Amino acid sequence: MAVGSAKARKRRHSRMRRHLAGTAERPRLNVFRSIEHIYAQVIDDESGTTLASASTVDSKLSGDLSGKPRAEQAKAIGLAIAERAKAVGVEVVVFDRGGFRYHGRVQALADGAREGGLKF
Repeated sequence: MAVGSAKARKRRHSRMRRHLAGTAERPRLNVFRSIEHIYAQVIDDESGTTLASASTVDSKLSGDLSGKPRAEQAKAIGLAIAERAKAVGVEVVVFDRGGFRYHGRVQALADGAREGGLKF
């Protein structure tokens, strides 16, 4: 099985999620990236609710992001998710990279979230 296949990513993600869960005090910052877009959510797994979200398809953010390289877009999404999470009272999160390597856009999003004030 290829390392970059979707099946391998799902397997890595399920392996990570066995040990990773978001609580009300420390929700989970989930990241999903597709070929074109990147999505981030702050999730409380105990209640099953999404507390904050941001993505490159978000109408409030997409206008500012058009024409920028994807890594810069990811960093901007990280800053936006940090701002939105802090607005609902979340300062500390558990980072869930979704089975993706901590590299490139996923790392840029994490750096942006840290720069925005989230701790993980």
